[in-house]
Amino acid sequence: MLNPTSFACTLSIALLVALGPLATDMYLPALPGLTGEFATSAGRVQLSLSLFLAGFALAQIIYGPLSDRFGRKPVLLSGLVLFVLASVACALAESIEMLILARFVQALGGSAGPVLGRAMVRDIHGPRESARVLSHIGSAMALAPAFAPILGGYMSVYLGWPSIFWFLALVGLIGAALMVLAIEETAPAEHRHPRPIKTILEDYASLLQDGGYLGYTLTCTLAYAGLFAFLSGSAFVIIDYFGVSEQHFGLLFMLVVAGYISGTLAGARLSRRYDFRRLVAVGSTVLLVAGGTMLLLALARPERVMSIVLPMMIFMHGVGLVMPQSMAGALANYPHIAGSASGLLGFIQMTVAGVVGVAVGHGYDGTPVAMALAIAATGLLSLLVYLLLLHRRPGPRPFNPAA
Repeated sequence: MLNPTSFACTLSIALLVALGPLATDMYLPALPGLTGEFATSAGRVQLSLSLFLAGFALAQIIYGPLSDRFGRKPVLLSGLVLFVLASVACALAESIEMLILARFVQALGGSAGPVLGRAMVRDIHGPRESARVLSHIGSAMALAPAFAPILGGYMSVYLGWPSIFWFLALVGLIGAALMVLAIEETAPAEHRHPRPIKTILEDYASLLQDGGYLGYTLTCTLAYAGLFAFLSGSAFVIIDYFGVSEQHFGLLFMLVVAGYISGTLAGARLSRRYDFRRLVAVGSTVLLVAGGTMLLLALARPERVMSIVLPMMIFMHGVGLVMPQSMAGALANYPHIAGSASGLLGFIQMTVAGVVGVAVGHGYDGTPVAMALAIAATGLLSLLVYLLLLHRRPGPRPFNPAA
């Protein structure tokens, strides 16, 4: 078994956390082609993405309390098995309805990785150090969305879109093998005890009444919603509006991911000098400026794809600053229910992102405007949440390893 604080263990957790973005981003270049494959609309194809987010959200509020009761390892392994089976069903789908359903089930399994991965980091490293570790994990897992659209684009063109899901099934199997052979249980035994439904609901209610938890959760949610607005609309905007090929779409997407990596690396370096709030404040300001710039350029009906890609790179730098710090801030004071706190954060994050994704899909009019408007709005709201809920709040309580 790997040492829980080792680089190898952190990298293994990063792989599990990356299941979500990998399952989302490999699929993006295939979206426009699926409209013809299944003789359906762009909005209906986009449902396979938004309902994936809905499944991702729903499962997290279940996995969190289960992992607080039974431990992270058995719950995560069960989710990985479900992910593998659903990925196979996606590959064999013969209609858009079957694909949408299989994607929903795939999300139910895949969501175990991110929600329990965050909880495992909190178990191992405590509140302050977990911000740095989550930033490093964010950098490592950014390799998935960086290369996934490129790989997905080539696989879609040369092997057919089902090959994407066969590949995801293989990744799920590798994750399951790591859980069995290399990763120890991280949830302290003294925290694993039966929790009645009433107690779980009370835990969720207390979390939502905590202004600090709510503030960090909402800033994380809005940053991710801006990212997901881009995920939902970028394939149609870049491939259809700007006429970029499926293969080259992935290269442009890599530039956007580079912005995210730079943000997470900056956050990891600065987290030793500045607290969660200050980094979230800076990141939210970046989101607002970048999103507003993109909207102004989109309203001018641009002819060059970089007028969308460059502002999104800057926006993603802000996302890289905000998300790891907000996740660490939200979980900082709840070691005894870290799974539930992580699950509720993920539920809110994915629910809001799914709604934004549906709005972008149905608002797409053949131009970048709907996507840019959603991205600008999330940047504005993120900064407003910081000012209203986090600006004057104290930092996290000191970490007690025995807590």
